Amino acid sequence: MTSSIGRPSSRQKILDAAEALAREQGPANISLDAVAARAGLSKGGLLYNFPTKAKLLEALVEQHIGRAEDALARSEETHRAGPNALALAYLDYCRDELCVHSKPASGLLVAIAENPQLIDPVRRHQRSLVATMRERSTDLPLSLAALLVIEGIWSMRMFETNCLTEAETNSVLDRLARELSRANAKAGEGR
Repeated sequence: MTSSIGRPSSRQKILDAAEALAREQGPANISLDAVAARAGLSKGGLLYNFPTKAKLLEALVEQHIGRAEDALARSEETHRAGPNALALAYLDYCRDELCVHSKPASGLLVAIAENPQLIDPVRRHQRSLVATMRERSTDLPLSLAALLVIEGIWSMRMFETNCLTEAETNSVLDRLARELSRANAKAGEGR
């Protein structure tokens, strides 16, 4: 959210600062004092927006899911022609995220570590994604395989266990995109 003159709101500055700290220093290093300092606000200014660390973490999770849903919707528009559009859109969104950020959105991880109930919105998002794939995909096993590969890549990055090179990761994502596009073409021929 931005103010009327185009600057980020103090709430957004705080969320951006918390996310940046989580990416740079790891999820365990988020404190309200560090977030306030990073956002250039007093601790009182932070507490005005987020009265507790739990509320800040909840907002981080909501922001993460909201960004993912918005980007996914935009990406899906480019693949409207195919019945596996959602899987292709998810692949595009994840590839963009992997290229843009050197580290995963570990703000989500710190939030869940602090409050395990914050995984519930993530579960709902994943269930909705899979339900939509079930409804729309002509090759559901392929769409679900793409989802599982992408989630595996995310998990390896989030837990810092990734042993794949960037070229290997891109090769896998390219192959998935080709297979999903090929399934779309076959489905188009059958109409």
